[in-house]
Amino acid sequence: MKAYVFPGQGAQFVGMGKDLYERSAVAKAMFEKANEILGFRITDLMFEGTDEDLRQTKVTQPAIFLHSVVLAKMLGEDFKPEMVAGHSLGEFSALVAAGALSFEDGLQLVYKRALAMQKACEKIPGTMAAVLALSDEKVETICDGISDIVVPANYNCPGQIVISGTISGIDKACEELLAAGAKRALKLKVGGAFHSPLMEPARTELANAIDTTTFNTPLCPVYQNVSTKGETDAAAIKTHLIAQLTAPVKWTQSVQNMIADGATIFTELGPGNVLQGLIKKINSGVETNGAK
Repeated sequence: MKAYVFPGQGAQFVGMGKDLYERSAVAKAMFEKANEILGFRITDLMFEGTDEDLRQTKVTQPAIFLHSVVLAKMLGEDFKPEMVAGHSLGEFSALVAAGALSFEDGLQLVYKRALAMQKACEKIPGTMAAVLALSDEKVETICDGISDIVVPANYNCPGQIVISGTISGIDKACEELLAAGAKRALKLKVGGAFHSPLMEPARTELANAIDTTTFNTPLCPVYQNVSTKGETDAAAIKTHLIAQLTAPVKWTQSVQNMIADGATIFTELGPGNVLQGLIKKINSGVETNGAK
């Protein structure tokens, strides 16, 4: 079975999508529609902006979403997903590609999500750190034992977890994780503590927007970050999408469930190839590729 996967924040690069815009009338129309919906020319920032421009959450999230859904659209009749999943932000791309959300509604929700997250980051400063070569259980135990807010945020693949929380909490956790044998506990250059309780103001704000948006039954199961299972019920999809902002991205578990349910080929749609690498570390026996 063929699965399509969609990346999240961090996959962006200057020039992303420019070749698609220049070679395809369909892609150009979608990019221009996005400029209109957003009220600014995101294409200028994507094609010719700086790394700093693209690192702004309010730019990064719609840019990656746009790149991903344009790639899915350009596959045309060849896009016949039997299952889809997205990493964090990528879940919105997956839902649009699978027909659960319209392109316009998806882009508006992504932009609202980005702005709400930006606001939450400014309200309570936080950060994230990548932890390598420790078991999930060990990382969870150490995070639980710290008085400040620190939680596992991304279960990316076996031996790679990202933790999220207050700056002091992350500093303390990194010390303890290294002492416990982690190969690395490296603070990331991110604007805040994504997928942690510090995102609660953003979750509340986004919940209102999601609740009032029409969701359809997707063309195929969508393996969501929160439940890790293939979802087709629109109400359940909404509930999990709202919970996602403060809950961990269970990517390892989602991919394992997709493979258990028959996925043998994973195609990544979006900038970069991060997810292909993670999937190979989760199960080296599956085929991975990307679309350009």
